[in-house]
Amino acid sequence: MVARFAAVLLLALTSAAIALAQQQSSSVPPRSIEAQPLTPLMPAGETAQPPAAAAPPPAAPAVAPMSAPMSAPMGRVFCEQPVTVRLADPVAVAERFRPFIGIWSDASWTPVLCAALIVENVAPDGTATILYVFGPMGSNARGASGVLQGTGIIRDGELRFQNSDGSQFAFRPLYADLDGRLATPKDQGYHAVFKKTP
Repeated sequence: MVARFAAVLLLALTSAAIALAQQQSSSVPPRSIEAQPLTPLMPAGETAQPPAAAAPPPAAPAVAPMSAPMSAPMGRVFCEQPVTVRLADPVAVAERFRPFIGIWSDASWTPVLCAALIVENVAPDGTATILYVFGPMGSNARGASGVLQGTGIIRDGELRFQNSDGSQFAFRPLYADLDGRLATPKDQGYHAVFKKTP
């Protein structure tokens, strides 16, 4: 009985930590994902190098025009969040970026936190237009939820972005799906497979 209580308590604390990392107030409009260079996610077992001396912030990167023809807007619901999705015609996107274009859902960072990713378009320089959706599992569940809109960058076969609280996301193609990793500012790491969704 004590072991079961401890397991339930651990699950609740883990879910609360992830929810806090992604929390948004329903009275405040959704935060956008900050367009900025991302520091690399460290592979398991490695430690980060000490930061270099402070330097002036880099100039905002120029974003290449997103000129691929887009599909008609379609309404979808992921993690109990309504979103409008428009996808680029994959033929108009560079071949190396095509595996990322699409809707990726049915994912959960924990048993109680749902997540979905929509990659609408990728520019020739690897800048991806994305929507990231999160919320509690199930329609009766409570917890933080939201839809983040912004850009990510594809480098070396991996899509990366971070939200305004510093949580970093990384996705790589895995057969027909995307293999996702989440690293929070509190050094918590999570893994989930995002399924290709028609």
